[in-house]
Amino acid sequence: MTYMLNLERLRTLDALARHGSVSGAAEGLHVTTSAVSQQLSKLEREVGQQLVARNGRGVRLTDAGELLASHAARILSQVELAQAEIEAQRGQVVGEVRVAGFPTAARGLFPHAVTSLRTLHPDLRVRSSELEPEDGIRAVLRGDVDLAVVLDWSNKRLPVPGGLVQAALLDDAADVALPVTHPLAGRAETGLEDFADDEWVSWPEGEFCYEWLVFTLRSQGIEPRIAHFAGEHHTQLALIQAGLGVCVTPRLGRGHVPDGVVLVPVRQQMRRHIYAVWRADADRRPSVRAAVEALREAGRAVGEPATRA
Repeated sequence: MTYMLNLERLRTLDALARHGSVSGAAEGLHVTTSAVSQQLSKLEREVGQQLVARNGRGVRLTDAGELLASHAARILSQVELAQAEIEAQRGQVVGEVRVAGFPTAARGLFPHAVTSLRTLHPDLRVRSSELEPEDGIRAVLRGDVDLAVVLDWSNKRLPVPGGLVQAALLDDAADVALPVTHPLAGRAETGLEDFADDEWVSWPEGEFCYEWLVFTLRSQGIEPRIAHFAGEHHTQLALIQAGLGVCVTPRLGRGHVPDGVVLVPVRQQMRRHIYAVWRADADRRPSVRAAVEALREAGRAVGEPATRA
């Protein structure tokens, strides 16, 4: 018996293998869990073997499922490469491009970039989402997004796996936010060592920027006293406004600074390097190149020129 493997069903199996759950696959594919289950059932009927088995409350791939999933990953990679080359040969910016970025990049860069893409390339559909830097890189590697805007700091680099292309977008300086009643609030400039006795408001534990903050403070001989955790800078500034500590606040996407909060530059010149990453096999896609250029333009409009590629 011969059968034709359905590309969308292979894509569903690949998503299950990458995400490890039906719900994760559904989220990555932007479909319902029912749709994922239906595609997997059809694929099992086509190949005549069980590909997925119950595993507690979740599922796991059978040996046959693992084998077919490994082939599916290679097939989908080749399809993406073929699509990239066809798109490059045609030279038109059409279709869809999926971009992700950490929250301040999404707020500070995406409105300008997406508006520019819609104006210059009306046949290109742009889908954007928020992802923290490490999650964004994983999403690019999995193929869940075409391009991610990520960051690292001048004194702490973000590991970028092989197989990805990078383009610097801008450098983003950061200041320390203080309550207006803080003894250092009137300074034109200060140093991190001046905050050795202060409590800090930080990004959530486990995030790259949290690890950077702890690393940076310890490099200045300060053992961090982190009292509050918040992912959004606006929430952090609200805590500062209430007099509950100090925090590092980058300038990109900062927006309105609440009354009662003072921003003071730091002698250590804390800077974030912000750049785009995408898969090397998509490098020739005009839609990806157009998205990168739009992000660069947005970076030039709001930040300092990038100092490294």
